[in-house]
Amino acid sequence: MVSDLVAAGGDRHLPSRPDVAVVGAGPIGLAIAWRCAARGLRVVVHDPDPGSGAVHAAAGMLAPVAEAYFGEHELTGLLTESAARWPAFATELAAASGTELGYRSEGTLMVGLTADDHAAARRLWAYQQGLGLPVTPLRPSELRDREPALSPRMRGGAYAGTDHQVDPRRLVSALRIATERAGGVLVPTPVQQLTEVTAEITVVAAGCGTAALTGLPVRPVKGQVLRLRAPGAPGFQHVIRGFADGEQVYLVPRQDGEVVVGATSEERTDTLVTSGAVLRLLRAATDLVPEVAEYELIEAVAGLRPGSPDNAPILGPLPGRPAVLAATGHHRHGVVLTPVTADLIADLITTGTPDPLLAAFTPERLGPGLPDPPATADPACGVAGPRLTRQEESWN
Repeated sequence: MVSDLVAAGGDRHLPSRPDVAVVGAGPIGLAIAWRCAARGLRVVVHDPDPGSGAVHAAAGMLAPVAEAYFGEHELTGLLTESAARWPAFATELAAASGTELGYRSEGTLMVGLTADDHAAARRLWAYQQGLGLPVTPLRPSELRDREPALSPRMRGGAYAGTDHQVDPRRLVSALRIATERAGGVLVPTPVQQLTEVTAEITVVAAGCGTAALTGLPVRPVKGQVLRLRAPGAPGFQHVIRGFADGEQVYLVPRQDGEVVVGATSEERTDTLVTSGAVLRLLRAATDLVPEVAEYELIEAVAGLRPGSPDNAPILGPLPGRPAVLAATGHHRHGVVLTPVTADLIADLITTGTPDPLLAAFTPERLGPGLPDPPATADPACGVAGPRLTRQEESWN
């Protein structure tokens, strides 16, 4: 790796060949670039349209508890570790960029509307509690005490106080500023083949476009998301995640009056917004928080999350290619996993020693070798065309 440079004090008088090239300027790519540049490395980031990937549609939930699902024990550990780093990460990034991130720590309310919804939710909460995660069950009256805007039909819920939120669009803006202030250079050109990139170390953080560049099995998972605008401040403070007549939905309030409602999960490669998805999301959202029916609908957008075969991120060197590192496959967890991914990849680059946390997420777990990438990237993943479309990093 390039640990000898850092050990020598991070000399800024570097040759023209960069130490690190990052392909993809979503939150993952930019955070890695910022961490590396801040350690004295010469960094370039290749992306024609930073922040236009999946993060553009992201809600920004930092939810290691609510996102803990059956059979994903190792991923839950990584989510918990990264969420624990978020308060310090947010403070440091806000200071480095001079930008407010919209970080909020009121916590998340997880709710069930009907008896069947509540029964399904309780099974998940019991699993989460069994992992030692902080889940506090609440009766309907206790839910309404915390959030009077919730429907009186609610059958029950739970509180996850460590599940916070951040504004992903502000996050990308702050990371871009911090990266450039640390000396990183953004190159506004697309990368169609890794042979076009010249650097000691190349980090591929191109979301589902990573498949075309590396051969990694990263697939697009479509998600449709709505943005509403309250006439003043939203009538609720917590993130609301719930089951409403079998439909899963979340509502994320912002201090500026915006409320993000999402999200579908579809094994599709298009980014069309469909009337059926809008109908389902709004029906479920208004079932949980009736007043949002009076909010203005200001945006409907679809993006492509980068999913891996086991829905866990792919982090580390490609098999047989130690100078090419993957930082992709974050699926719906890209925002919450930004701090830990950036730290792990930057540490690996600067020290040459992988952190034990990486062991469960390396490309090797997917098989002994990788197929050759295609001659040109798939336009559906936004790499072969004139710009990267909205799928660079996953959202939660």
